[in-house]
Amino acid sequence: MPLLFIEVDNCHESAEELADKLEKYARFFRRKVKDTDGKERPMWRTRWSAPDTWSGDGTHSPVLLVFNRLGERNPDRTVPRLAELTRHLWQGERQKGGYHHYDGRIPIIATGLGNLSKHGPAGPVLLRFGRDHMQPLREAIGNPRRRAADARAREEATARQEEYQAQVRRAAQEQAAKQAAEREARRPVCTGCGAKFTDERWEAAQATDWGAPKDSHPRLCDDCKQRAIAAERHAAGAQEHQEPVRRGAEQQGFQRSPHRPVCTECGAAFTDERWKATERVGWVATSEPRPSLCGECDRRFVTDLQQAWPDEHRH
Repeated sequence: MPLLFIEVDNCHESAEELADKLEKYARFFRRKVKDTDGKERPMWRTRWSAPDTWSGDGTHSPVLLVFNRLGERNPDRTVPRLAELTRHLWQGERQKGGYHHYDGRIPIIATGLGNLSKHGPAGPVLLRFGRDHMQPLREAIGNPRRRAADARAREEATARQEEYQAQVRRAAQEQAAKQAAEREARRPVCTGCGAKFTDERWEAAQATDWGAPKDSHPRLCDDCKQRAIAAERHAAGAQEHQEPVRRGAEQQGFQRSPHRPVCTECGAAFTDERWKATERVGWVATSEPRPSLCGECDRRFVTDLQQAWPDEHRH
């Protein structure tokens, strides 16, 4: 049972006399003393154990009026008059949610001893001042409309929080998709086969750390890079195979130019014999008087010269 202050009336007192008693209850509830921790608290809370209300209202402990039909006064007429006289003690402030806030008020409940004996406190036999229907004790001293409004507020807050979280997730997904699209647009393409780089190849190709070696083929994918490296190795091996032949030719004093000469007269390419004959040997220039002519043009030049000056000594 909750903490209750019970006032029993045998129907001898008037509504004004009962209202005066309730005023004394109000003064008693407002009285404060210093508790053992030095803080000021309502005196009645230092003497009786009563938890604070779950809604946060600073309501006082309920006062239960029990009418016993012995005297000449009718409780059906006394209770309405008493409710009007004590309205300032029990009436709450109406809130937007359709409930009342009872901070600093006294829950005043009235019942008859006969009904209470017959149905007990769990039956609908108690009338709280300000309400128009009978209720069990727990509901009469409580605030069911406030409880329902708070439940609705919690549900609405939960729904708003879930919607906000959903919006945050959608925004994060859209941002991630946008960043992924922008990154995909920057992804390099292999200049050899046209395929896009993988993430690993992209990271390796653009490595700029001091400790990371520079990539040898940053514009090629892995497959094209391997083929290019294999081709370079094959070319290097062929060059090493030709190097002894070149060194032998140098030992013989023959230095061949990298490009085959072309005759300046007829435009024909030199034969191997003519090319070798016109190349310089070591540090000595070629002995051929006309190294820019092919063999045929050179013979034709000599013939023409002999026909023009038959008696001249050939130089």
